[in-house]
Amino acid sequence: MELQQMRYVIAVAETNSFTRAAQRCLVVQSALSHQIARLEKELGARLFERTSRRVRLTEAGAAFLPQARQCLDAAERAAADVAATVGEVRGRLALGLIPTVAAVDVPAVLREFHRRHPKAQVSLGVGASDELVERVRLGEVEVAFLGIPVTARPRGVMARELARERLVAVVSPDHPLAGESAVDLRRLSAEVFVDLPAKTAGRAQSDLAFAAAGLTREVAFEVTNADYLARLVGAGLGVALLPPTYVAGLTGLVAIEVADAPSRAEYVIWGREGRTPAGAAFLDLLGIEEEPAGTGRPASG
Repeated sequence: MELQQMRYVIAVAETNSFTRAAQRCLVVQSALSHQIARLEKELGARLFERTSRRVRLTEAGAAFLPQARQCLDAAERAAADVAATVGEVRGRLALGLIPTVAAVDVPAVLREFHRRHPKAQVSLGVGASDELVERVRLGEVEVAFLGIPVTARPRGVMARELARERLVAVVSPDHPLAGESAVDLRRLSAEVFVDLPAKTAGRAQSDLAFAAAGLTREVAFEVTNADYLARLVGAGLGVALLPPTYVAGLTGLVAIEVADAPSRAEYVIWGREGRTPAGAAFLDLLGIEEEPAGTGRPASG
C-alpha cells in the first residue's frame, strides 16, 4: 500500500470522478485507475462502485477513506517535524475564521507568515463560531478566530480572548433611523431585523441582550453570510446589529450607537493536542508562545 494510492482514492472520493481526480493529481486517468485497482486487489475489496453515470464509495471505501486521510496527514506531519528540527517550517496549516473578525488583521498576519515560512501551505475556511470550535476540537482546523457573547467561552479547546466590542445598529441611508445619533434596544425592538441563523453564536449575543431587557423582536431574514447580511440591510430589508470594526469597512450603510448594546468577545482558539510546526509559528506571530504540557489555558465553558 502506497501513499500515492491513498491520494488517488481521496481525489476520486472528493470529485466523484476518475477523470477529474486524474486531472487534480496531474496524472493520466489510466495510471490512476490502475493504481486504485492494484490497491483494491491488495485489500480484497472494491472501494468504488463505477457506472456510466456516477462513481461512489462502497461500504469498504467509506471505511478506508478516513484512515487514508489520517495516514496522509501523519506522513505530512512527519515531514514537517523533521524540517522543523533544522529550522524550516513547512506542512499545511488549516485556519478558520468568522467573516467579521476584526481584532486581528488576518491578511496582514498571513502575509508576514508567508514571508517567514514560504514552504508552509495555508488553507483558510470561513464559518460560524460554533462550527469552528467543533472543527478545532476534532483537529480538522488548527487555529481559528471567532466571536461569541462575552458571557460564554469556547469549550473543549485552548483559547485566548483578543478583544471586546459593543455592537452597533446598521441601517440603509434612507431608513427612518438613519438620522439618529443613538437608539436603545426598546426602540430597535419595533424594527424588522436581518440576522444570522437562530442558535448560532453570532446571533446569540443579540438574542440574549433583547431577552435580558424583556424585549422581543422580529427577525424576518436569516443569513449565514455576514457580507450578504449587510447587502440585505443596504437594500432596506431590515436592521442589523454588527461589530463596529466590521461595519467600518462597509459602504452604503449607516451605523448608529446603541445605548444598551450587546457585546461580543473575539477569541483565537487552537487544539489541546500538540501543535504542528506551522501552527506554532502562526500562533507565535500572534504573541502566543508554546506552553509546556499541562500549563495552557483550556476553555471549558
